Amino acid sequence: MTEPLLRLEGLSKSYGALRVTDDVSLDLRPGELHAVIGPNGAGKTTLVHQISGLARSDRGRVLFAGRDVTRLSMAERVRLGLARSFQIISVLPAFTALENVAVAVQARSGSSFRFLRPARRDDALNAPALALLERFGLAHRAGVPAALLSYGEKRQLELAVALATAPSLLILDEPLAGTSHDESRGVVEILRALKGEITILLIEHDMEAVFALADRVSVLVYGKVVATGDPATIRADPQVRAAYLGEEAA
Repeated sequence: MTEPLLRLEGLSKSYGALRVTDDVSLDLRPGELHAVIGPNGAGKTTLVHQISGLARSDRGRVLFAGRDVTRLSMAERVRLGLARSFQIISVLPAFTALENVAVAVQARSGSSFRFLRPARRDDALNAPALALLERFGLAHRAGVPAALLSYGEKRQLELAVALATAPSLLILDEPLAGTSHDESRGVVEILRALKGEITILLIEHDMEAVFALADRVSVLVYGKVVATGDPATIRADPQVRAAYLGEEAA
């Protein structure tokens, strides 16, 4: 059996007397899209912080590509190929869409951020950046400052920037939040196209999108993983329906 790209072993995190994640163990297989769902307050964001290195776990281990990264910083994990959407993207509003992606390509190459030399003049950065914009349906907006893009376009730009860093694992924290129906559909199609090409951990409240995209789903309730399985299994699990899906339908 293929070795997991990411393995979480007994992760726990408390803030004072409040235990937010409680002995969380799960794994992500190479190339799969694994969704984590759960009601508000379930501990999803804290878990993502622990995986990405933003929060130090009280107990447990994070293994990435066979390496224990539990004590590594967020920046060190990014360099190893473990990327979280919000930490990478930080879309620069005064920069054009093309320049935003070119900066990420530049960072991937190990170069310093030479902001005084506009990315638009560097074909070595421009070509891959424009290819990514084309893939995400933003080539026609390449010269538009990010501040002037629609909300949905900014979400697409964020994904393009994240992919420009060439991660082997991409953690997406609610990429559909705040998007319109048409914008959500566009992001879902992008994620569908990425399946198999890159391993994705998806945190999302949109159940329609989750069940359409995920290879496996883990359900987090009160900081504990109560179920993991394929979408059909999770849909049918009575504990899951009582704890989460039924709440959503109410």
